[in-house]
Amino acid sequence: MTDIQYRLAQKRQILGTFPGPKSVELDARRKAVVAGGVASSVPVYVADADGGIITDVDGNSFIDLGSGIAVTSVGASDANVVEAVREQVGHFTHTCFMVTPYESYVAVAEELNALTPGTHEKRTVLFNSGAEAVENAVKVARLATGRDAIVAFDHAYHGRTNLTMALTAKAMPYKTNFGPFAPEIYRVPMSYPYREESEIKGQDAARRAISMIEKQIGAASVAAILIEPIQGEGGFIVPADGFLPTLANWAKENGVVFIADEVQSGFCRTGEWFASQHEGVVPDIITMAKGIAGGLPLSAITGRADLMDAVHPGGLGGTYGGNPLACAASLAAIKSMKEYDLNGRAQTIEKIVTDRFEALVTEMGEASIIGDIRGRGAMMAIELVKPGTANTTKEVNAEAAKAIAAACLQAGVIILTCGTYGNVIRLLPPLVISEELLADGLDVLCEAIRTAV
Repeated sequence: MTDIQYRLAQKRQILGTFPGPKSVELDARRKAVVAGGVASSVPVYVADADGGIITDVDGNSFIDLGSGIAVTSVGASDANVVEAVREQVGHFTHTCFMVTPYESYVAVAEELNALTPGTHEKRTVLFNSGAEAVENAVKVARLATGRDAIVAFDHAYHGRTNLTMALTAKAMPYKTNFGPFAPEIYRVPMSYPYREESEIKGQDAARRAISMIEKQIGAASVAAILIEPIQGEGGFIVPADGFLPTLANWAKENGVVFIADEVQSGFCRTGEWFASQHEGVVPDIITMAKGIAGGLPLSAITGRADLMDAVHPGGLGGTYGGNPLACAASLAAIKSMKEYDLNGRAQTIEKIVTDRFEALVTEMGEASIIGDIRGRGAMMAIELVKPGTANTTKEVNAEAAKAIAAACLQAGVIILTCGTYGNVIRLLPPLVISEELLADGLDVLCEAIRTAV
């Protein structure tokens, strides 16, 4: 494993007034020109970022426990990515692969075909965003099967386009007043171990969903099951063991395409290249984005060759899909993931985070507001409840999540919230963060949780 060299000092520092005067000035400029529908959770403007640190225009340094929502897994300015993009931009920035193709697109496809689960023959197509990847995975499944219905799950998030909004479960802020939505989308229950009415095994939770599919849709009408192996925006929900394999097996038996949405959980984030691998699930199609290219816009779908090749020439693509700068960044980011053993680092992060939160629960006793600690690798979360309800009514505590995030930011730590009920703190640190910096960030977070009671 290669040692990671940092360009910026890996230390948090808040200098004075927060947000500082330059950020305040930029925010005023923003409000005059940027649509109000684009919201930012942090009121400072970035000047530089490296490793686990983000610095703002006023000289403050923040510990980054969000990675731009799981994007900068190799850091925001990884040396391999920077050099690869610098070299590529000196040659050409764009030609459109559908017009005049280039090697780097092919090389990324080769890498993804090798890294994704399964030894079967595969094909890959590159796009720009996670929503684009999901849309095209659905297109492939519908064309290849000749069926229309797509099954999605409670608490799911798949994007902000019309089709992906229909696939997404949460109304506000993603869907409210943006309809009507695409048809032939059906929703079934997810395995959500912490909030099941009574304990249920993963296989039984899957059979519950399958029964609904068979009764309300009919297996012969289903083109695809679309699922996040670990749900992201919905609350970092890890389904009970056996849930995913049971669904995948049913899909195979019924000619249904099993699509794993690994946009947030892919590329070493969970301690494996893809979260599906934790239970040996081999998706028919897998969607990818976020961590794929070190921060440059790139997404992909990789799937069984027979499915992908069923689409007629010209049926897939896009002007910017597989842009050469993004392809260069992706190849470099994957190189860094291998060199730094980021799967191993994600596993280390999981242990550090789990140990800290479990110790905090013990320390706080009956006063604890931590209802559940869950996740895999560097995709970890705690679900917050009202004091004394963790093992009884599990009363949602969204107010605490909001207060904790604000307190952490004031102390120089960026954390993200999520969840259908807005009561989940999620941790998505860069996989290259040092253990010392991670420990400092967790110190701040733990203190914020203590004072939120």
